[in-house]
Amino acid sequence: MIPRYFIVAERDHDIQNPLSAEKLRLLGERLRLGPETRVLDVASGRGGPALLLARELGCSVEGIEIAPEFHAVAVERAQAAGLAERVTFRLGDASQEELGEGWDVALCLGASFVWGGLAGTLDALEPVVRPGGHVVVGEPFWRKLPLPEDYDERGEPFTTLEGTVAILETGSLRCVSVIASSEDDFDRYETLHWRAVEEWLAENGDDPGAAEIHEWHGRAKRTYLRHGRDHLGWALFVGWKAG
Repeated sequence: MIPRYFIVAERDHDIQNPLSAEKLRLLGERLRLGPETRVLDVASGRGGPALLLARELGCSVEGIEIAPEFHAVAVERAQAAGLAERVTFRLGDASQEELGEGWDVALCLGASFVWGGLAGTLDALEPVVRPGGHVVVGEPFWRKLPLPEDYDERGEPFTTLEGTVAILETGSLRCVSVIASSEDDFDRYETLHWRAVEEWLAENGDDPGAAEIHEWHGRAKRTYLRHGRDHLGWALFVGWKAG
């Protein structure tokens, strides 16, 4: 399940990754999305990428999301945008769901934990994409090594940009594009957390989970300012499944 911290912290996020709308549009253009394109969006969250791609490029998207709070928002947003016929969201754990086959594109943006990491995610998604289609993962990577000894994130199973592409290309996929997040993208993503959590704590100080969320918030903010902004990168990695 999604930790409650993220349910609180990502209250205001249209896109729940360090990613701009412009870069999502660029991704859609590089994937050649259009009205005939079918897209699977794993861990679709509040529906931001699915709705943007459908609205801008006319594709059809099916999302799968495990958090009921995010799923409900995504459904509401699709209806409000008049996109419910092209964008649907299924509530469930993607690792336990039937994913179907023949998708033109399978997305997993910032959620490779669904299958225990990047390699497991690629193993799960490559078979459900048609020959000539694409698997897109949004994944962190280390900008520079070694990491500082006091960096709380040093135990994460990330690798370098080159190492991430090497994992992507271990099987039949070929990496044909990388779209990396900027400092502005990261600052937007991280500081929207700060605002949402501070406001929630001010209104919900007597909540049984307030102390845990306060502690998580402080640790995440400190980690980002001390080391994360310099050492942690994030990018969309586009894998092409040759026909």
